[in-house]
Amino acid sequence: MILEKNAAASVPIHELMTRRWSPRAYDAAKPVTRAQLASLLEAARWAPSCNGVEPWRFLVWDRTQDAAGFERAFDCLTESNKRWVKHAPLLLLSIASADPLGGGRPNRYSQYDTGMASMSLVLQAVALGLIAHQMAGYDADRARATFGIPADCMPMAMIAVGHQASPDVLDEETRKKELAPRARKPLAERFFEGRWGEPVRI
Repeated sequence: MILEKNAAASVPIHELMTRRWSPRAYDAAKPVTRAQLASLLEAARWAPSCNGVEPWRFLVWDRTQDAAGFERAFDCLTESNKRWVKHAPLLLLSIASADPLGGGRPNRYSQYDTGMASMSLVLQAVALGLIAHQMAGYDADRARATFGIPADCMPMAMIAVGHQASPDVLDEETRKKELAPRARKPLAERFFEGRWGEPVRI
């Protein structure tokens, strides 16, 4: 059984966004092809960025190409994430660089822009029939030391990518998370109009 958890949007939105969620059930037997990887990275490359600086960096570990490197990245994850990422064929780490804006000005938007590049990558994964799950649960300091990430670069999120499998491949605790319904707060609680706290008029 392949699980779909389409967003219950209050108004119509594009299917790439309704279909996007963060599955944990990966098919260990199906690799991500190099052509698919190239497509994911190309989508991230064309994300918007302040002054066109493109401050994002992505580290990539492909289990089928470099099993030892993948294991070193895997070892940076929290134990709860290791329980399901063990089946994923591809791991990436999004990193925000300190690339300055024009005139050498500090770039306070680098993390924002890196998030947009990551979302572009994730939506492209949906378009390719893949799944992607972004994670804060990893040891950023260990990743920095293990993979030589410069001091002026900020590790942001690990991203697992692959093909979806049945939730049956998951342990009981993780399977409960996988099967739990999706939910979002009402628009009025997070989107304001005119001044802070005034719900947007839709």
